[in-house]
Amino acid sequence: MAAITMKNIVKQYGDGFPAVNDVSLEIADGEFVILVGPSGCGKSTLLRMIVGLEDITSGDMFIGDQRVNEKAPRDRNLAMVFQNYALYPHLTVYENVAFPLRLANTPNDEVDRRVREASSLLELDEHLERKPANLSGGQRQRVAMGRAIVRKADAFLFDEPLSNLDAKLRGQMRAEISRLQKALEITTVYVTHDQVEAMTLGDRVAVLRKGVLQQVATPRELYGKPANLFVAGFIGSPSMNFIPAQVLDGGELETPFGNVRLPASRAVDLSDHEIVLLGARADAFEEASMASESVKESGLQFTEKLDVIEWLGNEQYAYVPYEAPDDIRQRLQELERELDSESLRTQLVVSLDATSEFTEGSAADFVLDLRKVHIFAPESGENLTLRS
Repeated sequence: MAAITMKNIVKQYGDGFPAVNDVSLEIADGEFVILVGPSGCGKSTLLRMIVGLEDITSGDMFIGDQRVNEKAPRDRNLAMVFQNYALYPHLTVYENVAFPLRLANTPNDEVDRRVREASSLLELDEHLERKPANLSGGQRQRVAMGRAIVRKADAFLFDEPLSNLDAKLRGQMRAEISRLQKALEITTVYVTHDQVEAMTLGDRVAVLRKGVLQQVATPRELYGKPANLFVAGFIGSPSMNFIPAQVLDGGELETPFGNVRLPASRAVDLSDHEIVLLGARADAFEEASMASESVKESGLQFTEKLDVIEWLGNEQYAYVPYEAPDDIRQRLQELERELDSESLRTQLVVSLDATSEFTEGSAADFVLDLRKVHIFAPESGENLTLRS
């Protein structure tokens, strides 16, 4: 195993566009790091530069203590698992897993030992003589993972390996990959656009936007302390609500749902701002009838009609449209397009108790817990709350 270190990595194509722009990232030996972001953010390009399938325009890439910029992929001792499995249809599962060992002229008894170790770990023993065409998608992905395991590589690289699977199977494979990585204690870099995979698999998550690294943190920190508007909008499902608020004299904020004064734990210097965005996750809202007295006293209470209700069994969300200034609406629409999201428009997504029986079009009383909000600068996107 080995650590992976990236120092000021840039990938620039012939037209001058920087697909990856000055990325520096240290991945510790045995760490599981997720590269996540919307399509076109540079995450797959960065992964391909680690393995050597893309040239590095500038910067330095280290695997262990060796600089590998000029090394061919075969000389980096990395194992990669692709989105499309990349299995040989004419070979059995056994021979697909054994293939990299055959290329390395590994003795037959050693090949057999490693293949059977991997198949036992991945529960493939009963499928070793089958062909890939006769396997399910999840079984094929396990075969691809087995081929990576037998190589005794310094690190695993996964490029959106679960994208071709249905939702239920993705959940099962997430658990298998997590179990496998912990058992092998191997350095792993995993690319995905699916934030559920990012939040459930990684020790740390690196969020990319247009080739630029936005934030690297644990999943819990990304969710609770997003560095900027982009990270806050991308991480979390449903996406964070962004409520426009005009800064009044004395630090009070005027929102479409009433005026508020932030509690001491969220107070920031807003003297340089006329308008800010109040960021609040769906679970920061409570039905007034169920909120504690302390939340009611310090929170923002309001009544609104429910436009759409989504009942998911163990949870329930309501959508509440509202009016916002044109410049704020435009800013949110731009971010929405970039994130390929439909939930950043001028509407709230609020959490309801799963047993609540509100109907669409009915009015409901809510309280926004102001201790859970973030304050963002609309122009720069900076999370001003983190300054304090």
